[in-house]
Amino acid sequence: MRKPLALLAIMALATIALGQTTPAPISASAVWQPGTDFVASAHAACDKTTPSAKFSDCVINQMSKAGASAAAVSFTRELAKQTGGEVGIIGNYHAVGPVDIAWVQYPLSSTSGLFLVNGEPRIINVENLKLLDEKTMQQSFQFQDLLNQFPKAGVWPGDRDGQTWPNSQTGDKGGLQFVIGYPLRNGCLNCAHAGYAIFTWNFSPSGRLMGTSFVGMTPAPISQPAPDAPQQ
Repeated sequence: MRKPLALLAIMALATIALGQTTPAPISASAVWQPGTDFVASAHAACDKTTPSAKFSDCVINQMSKAGASAAAVSFTRELAKQTGGEVGIIGNYHAVGPVDIAWVQYPLSSTSGLFLVNGEPRIINVENLKLLDEKTMQQSFQFQDLLNQFPKAGVWPGDRDGQTWPNSQTGDKGGLQFVIGYPLRNGCLNCAHAGYAIFTWNFSPSGRLMGTSFVGMTPAPISQPAPDAPQQ
């Protein structure tokens, strides 16, 4: 009887493994543009949610009621788990393969960001400056020269519009690279604009993140806006 029992055990494990399927790839089906009244409606429905940690869950539940697709809601839930409850919605999507690009808007804070999706890791926030090769940038002659004019220069998250996509190109050994620029500011978000720092995000042919590389910098604008002028 041992062999039949062993066979049954193997079949049971195989059934469990088949049930643990990988998530569907993130695609254009996850794109959703909330209506102008979504934020107000979400606040009205969720502001009194207790405990407050459940607030984001309540807001995400409102997405379906407002017409978001199941794919859109699924992405927002997945992202919220990674960010500790931040509600981010894919507002635009650009397929590249094996890694794709998603522009994500945060309706509760009226901000946005850029993500690389479907690779490994599955969701990568390119505005996470800790992942950038800033050490190489800081040691470069370009950056050292820049500090003579802008002594507090540093890298800041990009102002992504969801319309302009990063350039993609073939990387080492048939891999994939995304070329992404980041604004250099002289100490604060609204301080003097000191040009852009360019980095590549490097992936293996299968889509595994291999790290980032500093490429170079663009010059600072010749003229600067007045200190109190809004930044574009």
